[in-house]
Amino acid sequence: MARGLLLAATLVLVLVPAVSQALPDDTEQPIHIRADRAQIDRHAQTIVYSGSVQVDQGTMRLTADELIVEYEDQSVVRISAQGQPARYQQELENDLGQVRASARSIVYDTRQERLELAGDAVLTQGGNEIMGESIRYDIIAGRVDAEAGDERPVRVTVQPPSRSE
Repeated sequence: MARGLLLAATLVLVLVPAVSQALPDDTEQPIHIRADRAQIDRHAQTIVYSGSVQVDQGTMRLTADELIVEYEDQSVVRISAQGQPARYQQELENDLGQVRASARSIVYDTRQERLELAGDAVLTQGGNEIMGESIRYDIIAGRVDAEAGDERPVRVTVQPPSRSE
């Protein structure tokens, strides 16, 4: 039990900061969105992209079957991507490599700074990986909760620290 907690704590220290350490220049880059269809509803304050959706901003790429962007007062408050699976990848600063996520549903709440992966969720960075039916990441609190599915347990892979020569 203590070894499992140690592995989980190590994973949080190694993998979780990766999501918040994306290249700072990425947010300064234009956003490019491609999809088969786009539907803008000003009253509902939503934009729905569907069919082979791809979003690129700097080194960030998101692919999905459907992407729903909710906004209030010209600011994005929630992004929901669905796919078989939906995929996210982004280069990290300080040569930390790339973070990748995939799940049937990826939801990012910009106000609460929470990321939720649901349905065969996988989060990887630098050989470290966490897999489960769902993974919830509270960016502000630095907390990750992963849950098993009915048939498979949560699986964690933590790479040993590299030795400096």
